[in-house]
Parts: sequence; structure tokens; C-alpha cells
Amino acid sequence: MPDLVTLTVDDRQVEVPKGTGLVEAAQAAAIEIPVFCYEPRLGPPVGACRMCLVEIEGMPKLQAGCTLTAQDGMVVRTAATSASAAEGQESTLEFILVNHPLDCPVCDKGGECPLQDLTFRYGPGSTRMSFSKLTFDKPIPVSPLIALDRERCILCYRCTRFSEDVAEDGLLIARNRGAQSEIATFEDEPYRSPFSGNVIELCPVGALTSTLYRFEARPWDIQNVPTVCTGCSVGCNVSATIREGKVKRILSRNHPEIDRGWLCDKGRFTYPHLRATDRITTPLRRGPKGLEEITWDGALDSAEAMLREAEGGIVTALSGSETSEIAYALGRLLREGLGAHSAVLPEATSDALDAFRLPLSAIAEAELLVVVGDDPVVERAPIVDLWIKEAGRRGADVVTCSPTGTVQTQPGGGAELCRELSEPRNRLGRRLRRAARAVLIWSGPGGGGGARIAELAHDLGFDGKPGCGAFHLPATPNARGAAEAWSVAADQDEIDVDHVKLLVVSGDDAAAAPSVRSLAERADAVIVMTMFHELAGGWADLILPATAALERDGTTMNLEGRIQRLRRAVLSPCPDELTWISKLAERFDVDISPHAAGVFAKLAERLFRDLSLDEIGLHAPLPPRHAYETPAAATTPAPTPLPTPTDVHFVGELRLQRYQPLFSGPAVDRVPELSFQRPPREVELSAADANRRGIASGDAVLVRSNGTSVELRASVNRKLVDGVARVAAEHAADLHPSVEVLKS
Repeated sequence: MPDLVTLTVDDRQVEVPKGTGLVEAAQAAAIEIPVFCYEPRLGPPVGACRMCLVEIEGMPKLQAGCTLTAQDGMVVRTAATSASAAEGQESTLEFILVNHPLDCPVCDKGGECPLQDLTFRYGPGSTRMSFSKLTFDKPIPVSPLIALDRERCILCYRCTRFSEDVAEDGLLIARNRGAQSEIATFEDEPYRSPFSGNVIELCPVGALTSTLYRFEARPWDIQNVPTVCTGCSVGCNVSATIREGKVKRILSRNHPEIDRGWLCDKGRFTYPHLRATDRITTPLRRGPKGLEEITWDGALDSAEAMLREAEGGIVTALSGSETSEIAYALGRLLREGLGAHSAVLPEATSDALDAFRLPLSAIAEAELLVVVGDDPVVERAPIVDLWIKEAGRRGADVVTCSPTGTVQTQPGGGAELCRELSEPRNRLGRRLRRAARAVLIWSGPGGGGGARIAELAHDLGFDGKPGCGAFHLPATPNARGAAEAWSVAADQDEIDVDHVKLLVVSGDDAAAAPSVRSLAERADAVIVMTMFHELAGGWADLILPATAALERDGTTMNLEGRIQRLRRAVLSPCPDELTWISKLAERFDVDISPHAAGVFAKLAERLFRDLSLDEIGLHAPLPPRHAYETPAAATTPAPTPLPTPTDVHFVGELRLQRYQPLFSGPAVDRVPELSFQRPPREVELSAADANRRGIASGDAVLVRSNGTSVELRASVNRKLVDGVARVAAEHAADLHPSVEVLKS
């Protein structure tokens, strides 16, 4: 039990744990101390706005309540019982409003604005100021996503504190001093951060607004639908703002164990892709003149005929973006209706990690963090990167083992490193064994990542340590949920992938994958479920329109193994997948419910131990740890040794390291405002490799391999291991694993 202190707030006695802030202590007594700048998620309070002025017995002046902690015997009076505190708060609001524009009717924050609310409750009823207010040019583009109305800013510094202390990008600053202080970006560059949109929600006035939402809706004519983001495997909790049947914005919905109310820009700003001009809304079938629109009855007739003709030779490529219900329904249709078939599952995960399960928030409390894998965490699971940064601020030792990490490894060397860390003589391994709060994270490609990090955690003795855990960061949002749902619906069969009778492709991510395209070239026929014509228009025989996450009901499983609910926010322009899968299943005498709740009930019986949707609720609980079970043997090969240059004139081959940037994919491609966040057309080289080739950052270079070449810009990365050329996957699609980099 924590030590308790007793204090009196407005004549009410309250007991709180020692060290509790005065604002929280007052809340425990059901008393409000109003605030603007105070936000516990941003770290220590700064007392910038002075809205929280209170009277403390024994102190001669009013105090900023947010900067104080509860003390035993403290007597506090707020504006409700202290005339001086009330006068101080009224004066604070009067000062804030001196130059604040009275444009509430057109301000996007109007109706949801703390300044409006607190002015009504604590402010003066009229103004004494008769002079003209200051005005500025507006809106000032902080970035293509964020607009700044500078005259509305009350200098609470929430935005700059987020940039400096949470995202740690240092790009949003307060410049000048005194009355000339203003919020700006560093050297007026666009605010290019994966988390920039959080400052819009943090702003307590309408100074920072979303360019996508600006003038789109008012609070009294919208509805907010609670759901889950599927931009990555974190599963951040969000609310979708709906007006007239369209998604107008995405807001965070604080789940303290998963996201703490933060959201990356991919999850916040990709919703316009629902209204993309190339969205497929009608089934397409290939005919003599190419793809032609057909009716849904015609599409189901074609799908049935293709499935019956290919019976025994069907391969399904899942994308990992399906709901668990869609994956289960597809598996049942193909298995029970057609017999033998196989599947290309999304990136493999491992249920062995359940023995080391922790909430993501436990990362912030770790004393030692070891990240293994080729990809930066921010590219795979951005909110996990924020938890890691918080751990660092709290004093944790963060060790990154990657081609650009504090411990440099070769691409694909994660599995070998795990074996080294499990050795008793390994120094870092010994530290992990001794730690009471250690966390392992696998962040990178390779199907065995989850199993390898689970094996390492077991070898290090994490089983009996409740403060120690391990995470695998899949590349797709529901990799494990889709794989497990498929597995309980359908057994895998051996099929010759060199001659596939029918390939069924589920989802945009699968349709865009080069490996799936290669498989399609060997298939007699291809059925694709996708949202966009561009992804499959050149090679699909039948295209069935797909829906987006915001158009679906269902469940998804995040990287913790936590099952969460997706709720349909808007109607899709086409029938959802479960509707037509159910109708198609009827033709094969397979009974599948067309409703997600009905499919989930069947799935829960076989996979989720009769878990109910009500138990999942709005803030899904984390399942308990399970006993450790040894995963399948490692299949990840050790990395091939790199050639060692013998002199400064050496110009040889480099190993190509592809990475999947956070801001990439079909949804991001269809939001022009996000284009500035996309990765540049560049190849990263180590300083040594660049020097050997006479290359400097910004030089035009030719990256070539096996007759294929791509022209890119060079970027010298002094943290990158020698012998590696690092290129975003979208710029390296046709390159082979070994490349030459030559100055153009």
C-alpha cells in the first residue's frame, strides 16, 4: 500500500497517495481546478497559463495548483470558496482574451473548446478592452496537415512540450520572448513528424487545426463512433467523427495500456482514401475487352464456377488486414465447401509469446530494453516507439540491435543475435537475466521473429518474472488474428505452388505484395478482393470490391494478443465481405452468418474460450499469460557474410536492405496531404561505403543489379553498418539482394 496523505480541499477532506498532484487530489474530492497548460501525459507541469490559481493556507500569494503536490495537512481553497482565487482566475481569463478573436462561430474548436467552457464558468461577463485586437496572417501552414491561427494561441506550450518531450523531434518551437512569443516550426520547415497530428488534439483552443477537417463539421451535427485503428499492429483506440454518412476526422480514444491517447499520422489522416476516385464499387470480370463491370449475381456465379473448376488446387493469400471473422469465414467456405486448399498467411507470429505477455505501457517502466531487428520501431509500430522514448526518459537503458543500431548487426542477423544473447557468457544476455523489468522487442522482417524472441525470453528466465516481457511487431495489423482464425477454420494442405489452379487474394496489402504478384503469374485464374483498381486491374480475372476497416464490424488482435472490436463507422459503397461470402457459401451447402457478431460467436467457441463481445467492450482487457510452449524450430537462415573491402578504391556489391516505411501503402498513396511524409527516393549508405565510391549526400546515384537499375539520391547514414544499401521497398521492387551503387 502506498503512503497516504490527508488534505482539505474546499472544506472536504481527502486521502490520496503521497506525491499525487494537487489537481488530481482535488478531482478525488470531486472538485475542479481548471487548467489549460496542464496535461499529465506531457511530463512535469510548467504552470504557464495560471488558470489553476488556488489559495493555500499559510502561503501569502495565490499558487499555480498544477505545480503542487498534495501534502499532509494542506488546506486548499479553489475559486469556489476563495474570493481571491476567483478574482485571480477571472483576471487570468481576461488577460488571455485581450487579443483572442471572438470567432467562435467559425472556429473548428467551437463547441469543443476548453477556453469557451472555462470562460463561461470562471471568466468576466464583459470586457473592459476597447482597443483593436492583434491580428496575423491566417492560416499559417505548419504542414500540409496542420494549420495555425496564431491570434488564437494562448501560449500554453502543450504543442511544443509534446514535440520536445514526447515525440522528441524538436521541430515545433516557441520563438521570441514576452509579448512577441509565438509558436513556429524550426526554421519554418514543415512539421514532418510521424506524430504531428497529436498537437491538434492537445491544443485547448482553435490555434492548431486539421487542414482535412477545417470547416467540415460542427460538434452538434456529428457523431463519434468508437473503433480501433488498423494502420499497424498496435491497435490504437480511436473515434471516427461522422457527418452525413462520411468520415470527417479520426480522434484518439485513450486506452492507457495501449496508446495513452496518442496516435500516429497514418492512423489519423488516411481516412480520405475511403472516397478515392479509383475506388472499386462494382465487381469486375475479365472478358475479351479487358475488365468489365458485372452484377453481384454474375460475380457470385463466376466465383462459384472458378472455385468448382479449381477444387483441390486453390491457394489463398491473406493480407493480415482482414478481420478475424473474414479470415474465419473464408477458411470455412474453402475448406468445408471445396476440400483441399492452402494459404499464404501474413507474416508469421507465435503464440509462445503469450508466456511473456505484458501491456505496451509496461515498456515505459522497463529498466532494460533490447530491440532486435532490421526495421526502426517507428516504421512498424509507431506508438511503441513513443513508449520506448518514455522508458529512456525514465532512465531505462535502451539497446537497439540493427544495421543502424547501438549494436550493429547485418540485415537478417536477428535470429543469430538471439542465439548469441542466450549464451551464458554474453554480457548483454547476463544483464537481461539479472533485470527485474526487462523487455525484448523484435522489429523486422522474417517469419520466425515472434518464435525467436519468445525462445530468447524463455532462455533468459523471463517466465517467472512478471515485470519482464517480449513483443513481436508484425508488419500487418491483424497478422496473428487472421492466421489463428484461418487455422481453426481450415487445415493446411500441400499444394504445388508452381501450378496453382486458382489464387484467391484477400486485401489491398496482399494485392500489392510482389510475392503475391509472382504467385499470380503461375496461377490459372485469380480472384482478388481489393478496394482499388490499380492494385489488381492488370492481372486479376475477377475483382470483388473490398471494404475498409472503418466500414466493418468485427474483431482484430493486436501485437499484445489483445482482442479488440472494430465498429462500422460508415456504410460501404458495396456489400461487405461477410455478406457475399455467406451467399457464396450457401451454394456449397456451408452455413456462414452474414453478420460479424454471428461469425464471432462461432469463432469464440473454437479459439477465444467463449469470450463475448460485451467482455471486449470499449477498452479491451489484456488476456493473462499462458504457460510457455516451445515454438517450431528456427527456419531463418544466418546472414551471408559480406565481402570485405581491401582498399579505398574498392567498388563492389552491397547487400540490399529493403524496408517498409510507415507512410506507404494503398491508403497513404490516396491522401495527397500525406505525400510530404513519404520516404524520399534515396539510398542510404554508410560513411565508409560512400567515401569509397566518392559519393556525398544529395548526389544522384545509380543502384543496379542483374540488369535492373534505379536512379536515386544518396543519403549518408553514419549509423548504418558497412556493406549495406538501404532503400524503401517501393523504390527497390525490381532490385536483387546484391546491388552496385555508382555515382551518376
